[in-house]
Amino acid sequence: MHEADILSGSGPILLICDHASNAVPSDIDLGIAAALLDKHIAIDIGAAAVTRALSAILGAPAILATISRLVIDLHRAADHPGLVPVESDGHAIPGNVGADRAARIARFHAPYHRALAGLIAKHQPRLLASIHSFTPALETGSMPRPWEIGVLYNRDTRAARQAIAQFEQAGVIMGDNQPYSGRVLNMTLNRHGEANGIRSFAIELRNDLIDHPAGAARWAGMIAPVLSAIAESGQAA
Repeated sequence: MHEADILSGSGPILLICDHASNAVPSDIDLGIAAALLDKHIAIDIGAAAVTRALSAILGAPAILATISRLVIDLHRAADHPGLVPVESDGHAIPGNVGADRAARIARFHAPYHRALAGLIAKHQPRLLASIHSFTPALETGSMPRPWEIGVLYNRDTRAARQAIAQFEQAGVIMGDNQPYSGRVLNMTLNRHGEANGIRSFAIELRNDLIDHPAGAARWAGMIAPVLSAIAESGQAA
């Protein structure tokens, strides 16, 4: 299993999809029913399709994870309690209890982030856009999440503020640091965007809008010009 699926491209935008896959290596037993691998706890439903469509529209390079977030969450820091989850949205993951975190970091997490760092060094992007999806409501109980799209950010708000304004102008139901805050969970962009002075933000799409080809294509078509405009606005930055 390769550390990542790399889509070729050029230009000022680099696309990232940390939760693109629900794959579990044959030598790892999570101890769960196979049906759980199709749920949001295992994969960001529709995010890979949107990322691939955006890459095609923009001609932009992209990196997509090839491992389920239930094996190791590539969007968590190495010391994060949820890096190798033993529970997710009320579902126990018994095979992860007592798992060798260091081994999984060395096998999956570190190579993925090295690959991403290599793409940044190669392409010198002006904008990093991370594509995720969220479930309309948590199984453990949450208020319905009404947002169609969310823009997440931490300290660097340059690109996020532009994106929020453009999505609001487009009339979508917009979440500003929703359904959760990038000030809490922003590991990949903290490490590869903010730490390098590269403008970045994460896009969260409600997964019932993109769990089918037409929906993924529609939202990619809406997002692509927003990313292009932001990248172009930063050409002299």
